[in-house]
Amino acid sequence: MGIQEFLSSGDERLDRRFLFTAEIDQMTSVLRRTLLLDKSRRENDAEHSWHIAVMAMLFSEYATELVDIGRVVQMCVVHDLVEIYAGDTFAYDAVGNADKEAREKKAADKLFAMLPEEQGRMIRSMWEEFDAMETADAKYAACMDRLQPFYHNTLTDGHTWVESGTNRAAVEKRMAVIKEFMPRVYVWVAANIDHAIEAGWLKP
Repeated sequence: MGIQEFLSSGDERLDRRFLFTAEIDQMTSVLRRTLLLDKSRRENDAEHSWHIAVMAMLFSEYATELVDIGRVVQMCVVHDLVEIYAGDTFAYDAVGNADKEAREKKAADKLFAMLPEEQGRMIRSMWEEFDAMETADAKYAACMDRLQPFYHNTLTDGHTWVESGTNRAAVEKRMAVIKEFMPRVYVWVAANIDHAIEAGWLKP
């Protein structure tokens, strides 16, 4: 059983959407470094994307600019699709991040070509906008993408920070978009960074 059992609808455009839908099921197998809050296992890309999409619905009043929540939620659910082929790259992995852009572009070329052309272009455009982090919607989506694993670290004894030997400067750099775009939230972030240093989860 599996995709080999797919019964064609007789409509090529419809079939392409069905096949893409099956392909992205692989997100559930792409493991991230972040632990679930019960510490039972690492979260997967699908769980992360769902989590930040819901968060995007909750925190917009703290953004410095108006954002389109509908577009932001769409960005959140598509931003990691390319990791089906490119794999997840840990935020603080300097070596992995060196070729991340090239790996993800190659993955995007393959994945989004599965859809009808105009739909593939639309989703790719959202993915590219998210990565560029230039529009208000993209900055807000990026804030959610960074806030969620940060929050998990504060509730799992700094798991990924401890595991990777991360220091304060690296976290502050990663969280800079929140400082710029959600300064009230960054006050909480900064307090948690201080706490993580005191607890020994982050290197000074």
